[in-house]
Amino acid sequence: MPQVSLREGAHYPVVVVGGGQAGLATSWQLTSRGLDHVVLEADRVGSEWRNRRWDSFCLVTPNWQCRLPGLPYSGPDSDGFMLRDEIVAYLESYADSFDVPLAEGVRATGLEQTAQGFRLSTDSATVTADQVVLATGPYQRPKIPRLADRLPGGLQQLHSSEYRNPEQLEAGEVLVVGTGQSGCQIAEDLHLAGRQVHLVTGSAPRVARFYRGRDVVAWLDEMGYYAKGIDEFDDVDAVRFRVNHYVTGRDGGRDIDLRRFALEGMQLYGRLVDVDGGMLRLKDDLRANLDHADAVSEGIKDSIDAFIAARGIEAPEEARYQAVWEPVAEPESLSLQGISAVVWSTGFTRDDGWIRVPVFDGRGYPTHHRGVTSVPGLYFVGLPWQYTWGSGRFGGVADDAAYLAEQIVQRRMQTGVRWIAGLPRSQKTVA
Repeated sequence: MPQVSLREGAHYPVVVVGGGQAGLATSWQLTSRGLDHVVLEADRVGSEWRNRRWDSFCLVTPNWQCRLPGLPYSGPDSDGFMLRDEIVAYLESYADSFDVPLAEGVRATGLEQTAQGFRLSTDSATVTADQVVLATGPYQRPKIPRLADRLPGGLQQLHSSEYRNPEQLEAGEVLVVGTGQSGCQIAEDLHLAGRQVHLVTGSAPRVARFYRGRDVVAWLDEMGYYAKGIDEFDDVDAVRFRVNHYVTGRDGGRDIDLRRFALEGMQLYGRLVDVDGGMLRLKDDLRANLDHADAVSEGIKDSIDAFIAARGIEAPEEARYQAVWEPVAEPESLSLQGISAVVWSTGFTRDDGWIRVPVFDGRGYPTHHRGVTSVPGLYFVGLPWQYTWGSGRFGGVADDAAYLAEQIVQRRMQTGVRWIAGLPRSQKTVA
C-alpha cells in the first residue's frame, strides 16, 4: 500500500480519519468509485486490536462474518473465531489488497468547517478537504468511575484496554468490575488461569453460542437481525445504546455462564455503588442481573424456535438452559483485603473535543442519519448501530461504507452543478 506524506496546506476531495476496518472499508468504496482521498491513521493499521486487546482475545462472531469489501474471509476455518493477532493480520492484508492512500502515524487534532469545506489540523500538517469521513470508532477514551480514586493506594488498577494476561497482575485475588463482553471474557481468562476472581456484575445480557445445531449468530443472520435498520424500531435511542450480549469464541466458541463460574468458585456480586475505605458497597441486584441475562438468552432461543417452525426447517431439538447455581444471599459489601488488583471493564467514552463542528447532541453523541450529519460533507462510519446491528462489526461495515461513498459521490456532483449554475467563487465547494 502506498504511504502518503501530508504536505502543509494540501487539499483533498475527501479525508477519512481512522485506519481501522471502518476507515479501510470506506477507502475501498471510494477507490472503487475513482474518488481521490487520503486515510489518516494515528498509529498503524490494526492498532486498536493490536494494542488494546488481551493476549487470548478472539472475535465473538464467526470468521465467515468478516466481510470487508473486496476481501471476505477465505481461510480454512470459516466457523471459527479469529484470535487477536489473526485479526491484525487480516486488517494488514486488507490494506495491502488495494491501493489505499494511507498516512500512518498522523493524528488528527482539530476539525473546523470553512466556507469552502473543512480544515483539518494534524500533528503532521494542516490540510483542507471538501468532505470528511470520521472513522475513529466508538471505543476512544477508557472510562473508569471516579470512585476508583478512593480505592487503597497500593491496589493495582487497570482498564480492560490495558489488560493482557493473568501474569501481568499482582499475585493475589482479582476484582473485575463489569459484565459486558470484555468483563466476562477477562473474568473467564483469569478464572481459567486459576486466579480467585471477584466479579461485580451489571445488567448486560448474554446469548448462547450454539442452539439447535448451529451458531446462534448464523441463525440470527439468516433471520435478518443484522440487516434490520434502526429506523424500524420505535425506541431508537434505547436500541442504539444497547449493551452487547456476552459470549465467547474461545476454544471454538461456548457460552459464558456466570452461574457455572460461581459453582466453580468465582465470587459474584451486584452492581458497585460506592467505596468506603477498604470496603466496597454493592447493590443487592445480583439475582436480578443473572435472571435478566438468562431471560434475554432464552428469548433469543424463542425467536429461533419460531423461525424454524415457520420455515419448516429441520433442526435438532435441544433442551433449554437450566440454572446451575443461585445466589444464597445478596452481599451488600466486599472487603478489599486479599484483593491485589482491579480490572475496570467499564467501557469507553467518546473523545471528540478536537471536532469543532456542531454535530453532537447533549450527550455528546454524533447526530446523524446512516452516518450522514446535518453538516454537509461530514460523515461518521463504524458506529455501533449506525444503521443496523451489523454496523459496528466486520460483517456490516461494508454496507455503511458503500452508502456513505454514494452520498459523497452525490454531494460531489451536486456541488459541481451548483457551481456551474453560477455560485459566486467565494461560496464554491471544490469538487
